[in-house]
Amino acid sequence: MTITAPHASTGNAPLGNALEQLRAAAESLEIDDGSVQLLSQARREISVGVPLRRDDGTVEVFRGYRVQHNFTRGPAKGGVRFAPSVDLDEVRALAMWMTWKCALVDLPYGGAKGGVAIDPRRYSDAEIERVTRRYTSEILPVIGPDRDIPAPDVGTDERTMAWMMDTFSVSHGFTVQSVVTGKPIALGGSLGRATSTSRGVALVALAALDRRGVAPTAATAAVQGFGKVGRHAARFLAEAGVRVRAVSDQYAAVVHTDGLDVDALGRHVDAHGTVAGFPGADPMDHDDLLGLDVTLLVPAAVEGVIHRDNVERVRAEIVVEGANGPVTTAADAELAARGVLVVPDILANAGGVIVSYFEWVQAKQTYRWSLDTVESRLRDRMLGAWDAVSDEQRARGGTLREAAMRIAVARVLDAHRNRGLYP
Repeated sequence: MTITAPHASTGNAPLGNALEQLRAAAESLEIDDGSVQLLSQARREISVGVPLRRDDGTVEVFRGYRVQHNFTRGPAKGGVRFAPSVDLDEVRALAMWMTWKCALVDLPYGGAKGGVAIDPRRYSDAEIERVTRRYTSEILPVIGPDRDIPAPDVGTDERTMAWMMDTFSVSHGFTVQSVVTGKPIALGGSLGRATSTSRGVALVALAALDRRGVAPTAATAAVQGFGKVGRHAARFLAEAGVRVRAVSDQYAAVVHTDGLDVDALGRHVDAHGTVAGFPGADPMDHDDLLGLDVTLLVPAAVEGVIHRDNVERVRAEIVVEGANGPVTTAADAELAARGVLVVPDILANAGGVIVSYFEWVQAKQTYRWSLDTVESRLRDRMLGAWDAVSDEQRARGGTLREAAMRIAVARVLDAHRNRGLYP
């Protein structure tokens, strides 16, 4: 079965990995070629120029994207990424993964993703606000609370979402809280949203430990990435009794054999902006973190960090994908052959989109849920999806990723078949 897409690449490239995962699911489900082509192609792609007048009066122009991979099951949903690596193929892959993620946890959404190829660390807050507002104005025709609902991602946060919401609202003449999720609480954000992805990662990590018969207090972990996902995932794991031996960020990595004081590390990062120099640990090489002898490895930074050239170094029994696409297709096959349990991204990090859905629902209802309600419903969704994937794997074999993809792709295809083609 051949799947084609513009510039579909292989190796460590996210789009090549995303298409390969779809191909494997399609073969297992015996999907016809026409339907596979329908699922492999984005429904809508937009590429825009984003000019910025800098604080010194000079002008720069950046490239921005929004890709809506699928909206058969409902409005498109996905984050906005500000990073120098952003390009159209990366956004295509991330949008496709969002489609499967939403379907797997049974949300009434399709997948989307967007971004601007900019390094936000090199620009002032005022400049980033202007970039955000201009990018939002450029993609206004394709976003909306019933069309496509952006959210934070790498390099963006709740403040970015507030600017996006305000830009959209001003253009419409009234406040539209439900156009984005991941907003500040004061602007209709949901309680529990900021830590939802991390909490979901920790929930399925603990479920994976239980499957392997390992008590949390007997487990060790290494977390790659100490940002929005990795920081709180490390905290939740530590609170459950797991010894978090090492963490890293984009600047440095630190290790302590007996387990890090994750709360103290968090305070150090708040004060210094990096894990580097944390007095309660020893420095270590970034690459060495992936090879630590731990029970759990949580890659929670960016895609493609475990690949054919370094997979042999991985010694963890369980890999939980906190980031999107951190394990390439080649590395995934090697880990499976060695008996390593890989919890796939479309399951492991789905907590963020689940609570984004809750935030969207609350905005539609103009009624705020309690934190207990949000976290209880998040737990039910995450563990329900874990049980469904585990049952599918036991029934039909393959890896957890293959089982998750079969469930997700079948749900999207079923929606397509029920809606039919127009005209």
